[in-house]
Amino acid sequence: MIENLNGISAEDGAQVPSDQIAAAVTAGNIVYEDGATQTFHSDGTTQYTEHGRETTGTWTVDEDGHFCSFWPPSYRASYDLRWIVEERRIVGLRFSDLRNGARFDGRYR
Repeated sequence: MIENLNGISAEDGAQVPSDQIAAAVTAGNIVYEDGATQTFHSDGTTQYTEHGRETTGTWTVDEDGHFCSFWPPSYRASYDLRWIVEERRIVGLRFSDLRNGARFDGRYR
């Protein structure tokens, strides 16, 4: 179920404004192309599940307006976050790693 996105209008591929990142990531559970799932919570925690194995991390928005994640003990990443929109409806998010350009598309479940 997608929540918190009422009133947000977006175009496919448009950058998620920094003031909308929290609403975007907490709007619903995310399912990635490889079947992994991720849940973001408003308290800044996140759970990533792949092949039945769950990992807990944290997320923030940095001073430059990028989405950032931290996975203990030491993995940090920053992403450009863009909307995935189909038929004028927000259906997911595209995470592009600022360091290496790797892209992860996730759809709201």
